[in-house]
Amino acid sequence: MDAEHDPRRSSSRDTLTPLFTDRERRLIARLRTPTAVQRYLNSLPYNTEPPPGRALLRSFRGVVRHGTAHCLEAAITTAVILEQHGFPPTVMSLESVDGLDHVIFVYKARGRWGSVARSRDPGLHGRRPVFRSLRNLAQSYFDPFVDKTGCLKAYGAVDLRVLGNYDWRLSTGNVWKVERLLFEIPHRPIRSSAVRVRALRARYFAFKRAHPNLRPTFYDQSAWTEIPGNFLIPKSTNLQIPKCS
Repeated sequence: MDAEHDPRRSSSRDTLTPLFTDRERRLIARLRTPTAVQRYLNSLPYNTEPPPGRALLRSFRGVVRHGTAHCLEAAITTAVILEQHGFPPTVMSLESVDGLDHVIFVYKARGRWGSVARSRDPGLHGRRPVFRSLRNLAQSYFDPFVDKTGCLKAYGAVDLRVLGNYDWRLSTGNVWKVERLLFEIPHRPIRSSAVRVRALRARYFAFKRAHPNLRPTFYDQSAWTEIPGNFLIPKSTNLQIPKCS
């Protein structure tokens, strides 16, 4: 569903606006586009939930208050902000074979799909709205997903408004029901040959042996949105990029 044709747009905005704090309203007013939200998320430290601390899943309100976000918190935050500018609060779950899944916000602009996302890996951030389908968008994450144990196996998307009155937007506690929803929704498989995966993994390992302190950015970046500055590799680095055999 295109944001501009969403019949629920006005009611959602009218209901939520009085509930936002002044700080939240200013942030929402400033971040009017997916590109602006992506830059905001890029500026936040990634929430690594380090031990001995407990796992967290903060709402938009929690992210604004604490100034940090992991991938699902970033997707929720984006959904709340852009919902106020007419975008349906739709997120996509990207399932990995090792159980380390990724979640992104997805949207449609001029008939094409794009995404907003935050990750510990440069290749798992946002995508410009250039994809004809959600499957094509999900497939753009396949190569950067392959690392020591990870490999993208399926994707599924859902509008978070199916949660009804559950307060996933402004709760001051953890919003675990969002995570449970993503486990429950149907996922469509993404298949690839074992030969391709082995080649991508070998390339990843070769890069890490040569550059143990860097994250690989040698993938096709033509559809990527801006990535956080900490992932940018200095020009002075003697970068060795292994070829994919």
